[in-house]
Amino acid sequence: MEKQRVLSSQLLVKNRVFEVALDGDLLSWRELVRRTRISGGVRDALRAGSRSVAVSEIIAVRETEPDSCLKEDGRWQKMAQTHPCAFTVSYVERGSQHCWRCVDVTFQCPDGALCQRWVQAIKEQLSLLTSRPKRLLVYINPYGGKRQGKRIYEQKVAPLFARASISTEVIVTERANHARDHLNTEADLRRYSGVVCVGGDGMFSEVIHGLLARTQRDAGVDQNCAEESLVPCTLRVGIIPAGSTDCICYATVGINDPITSALHIIVGDSQPMDVCSIHHNNTFLRYSVSLLGYGFYGDVLADSESKQWMGPARYDISGVKTFLTHNYYEGTVSFLPAQSSLGSPRDKTRCSAGCYVCLHSGQLHSQDRRACEGDEDVSGREDDGAGGWQVLRGKFLAINSASMSCACPRSPKGLSPAAHLADGTADLILVRKCSRLNFLRHLLRHTSKDDQFDLDFVEVHRVRRFRFTPRHCESELDLKEHGKTLFGHICRDHPACGCTALNSSWNCDGEILQQAAIDVGVHCQLIRLFARGIEEPVITEDMRGLNAV
Repeated sequence: MEKQRVLSSQLLVKNRVFEVALDGDLLSWRELVRRTRISGGVRDALRAGSRSVAVSEIIAVRETEPDSCLKEDGRWQKMAQTHPCAFTVSYVERGSQHCWRCVDVTFQCPDGALCQRWVQAIKEQLSLLTSRPKRLLVYINPYGGKRQGKRIYEQKVAPLFARASISTEVIVTERANHARDHLNTEADLRRYSGVVCVGGDGMFSEVIHGLLARTQRDAGVDQNCAEESLVPCTLRVGIIPAGSTDCICYATVGINDPITSALHIIVGDSQPMDVCSIHHNNTFLRYSVSLLGYGFYGDVLADSESKQWMGPARYDISGVKTFLTHNYYEGTVSFLPAQSSLGSPRDKTRCSAGCYVCLHSGQLHSQDRRACEGDEDVSGREDDGAGGWQVLRGKFLAINSASMSCACPRSPKGLSPAAHLADGTADLILVRKCSRLNFLRHLLRHTSKDDQFDLDFVEVHRVRRFRFTPRHCESELDLKEHGKTLFGHICRDHPACGCTALNSSWNCDGEILQQAAIDVGVHCQLIRLFARGIEEPVITEDMRGLNAV
């Protein structure tokens, strides 16, 4: 069906005549060049270059004053007099490396009535975009990263929200878990279109813990029951990166840039995301959305806790120390393979905007809410696969679960390059005991183009649920009761003595879990972000046409 043209006029842009058209979901302007025929007649010809913007990526439109810039010969002054009215359109322009910017173009009209018609027509089209937020609850962590969260929001983000006519309620957090507790108990969530956190991954974790706890309580769901099917949160979450690590933002937008993230929020993007629930002895511990790491990554985080004064550099120092220590841990890993999932961890299919794998998984999940459940006594279901649970025992340098690629500027591919944001699975990566040199080879492949799973001591499984039990104890209670008498000789801080630490800690999205024995379930598309996934680069003539306009 042919698009219905809403409005079309010849308007001025910087002393040049353009054919401007609004075709419902597209605003386009194409330059006209006046040429004289031999017979003396004059006709208008369209120049090849043009620019078009989807209405969904227009930020705002407003009446403005005409451009006061004059040509030396007075010609522009004459045009300005014949076009005394103007309106400005603010829209999204894509840059390199997934960067977005808000740019303005001003159109001059010959009379006020036509100018008002254009402004009204564009506003009417914008009003049809129901996915855009109207009111946001904003939490700012003033202490995260380089303590720039408040400044970043006030100088870069707040002006964009104001231009887009988005009202906000801003809360500057005063303590750890302030945002979590406020969302869980006090916030009137019915008043908002979404929640925005200004900070790093820790701040984002606070927000989703508060939102999900509130959602489950309101729905009568017991979070302590690992078998429960959790209720998705209806409010979308936006992330303005301002922390030491911004892994979630990088994986869902493609860049850690506050302006880009703010523009994704304004246009109302929606990206579903899986969430892992972590239990220990039928007690809920935490949610995870990116990395669960036992062994190497758990030890790095635990060691870095005493070096917070060093800032982000502490992770490098602790990483080197942990690598040299080379601790391994014995235990049993049992997991429920995702037999019905499209793709595999090694198929090199990257999750991107409009991902078919995530879309297909979301459709299956909406048809069958049991897609994320698993039980050792149940077999034959599609999710369980033919063999049900699988069990592996051994000595591990690292046990990692990635719910997304976990890509970051230092590791553009991430821990699991083919992991998907919203397919209801996690990639379970097991690194068995090996030499330091081989383990270094594995770590270096995170920053190279080589297949990081193509090593005989590394295996990866796409799972819907998994459990880990350390060899030396069935529960943390046993460890506390017998640890001093049975393992008093163990020296955690002096590897030269030949001792090996009994248990590691779990690194849960940058937070330490002391319990080693855990039960992890993946919940398909439990939350939604103001994001759209990583966009594939598209180069068109329209985008290159008139950058100078």
